[in-house]
Amino acid sequence: MRGHWRPLAIGYAVLALVGLVATFVLNVWSVVAARNYLADIVGSGPAVSSIGVDLLVVAAAGVVFIVVEARRLGMRRAWLYIVLSAVTAFAFTFPLFLAMRERRLAARRADG
Repeated sequence: MRGHWRPLAIGYAVLALVGLVATFVLNVWSVVAARNYLADIVGSGPAVSSIGVDLLVVAAAGVVFIVVEARRLGMRRAWLYIVLSAVTAFAFTFPLFLAMRERRLAARRADG
C-alpha cells in the first residue's frame, strides 16, 4: 500500500494531527485545572451541553461507520481506532481512519 498518499488522504491525516494536538492540549489543561471532564461537557450550560451531546452522537455514528466500512473494505484491526479514541480523541482517530480508508481505496483502484 506504499505510495497511495493522495491529497485527500493527506488532508485527513493533517486533520487527525490537528485533532490529536488540540485535544491533547485541552485535556491536559482540564487535568491541571482539576476539572470534572464529563460534568463540564453536560453541566456547563445549555450551549456546552448541546455541543457535547452533538459530538457524542456524531462519534457514535462514526464508530458504526468505522466498523461497517472497515469490514466492507477488508481493513484489519479497525477496533484499534475505537479503542484509541477513548485514550486520545475521536477528533484524532476518525480522520486517521478516513486517511487509511482513502489509502485502501487508492490501493484497490491501483490493483484494478
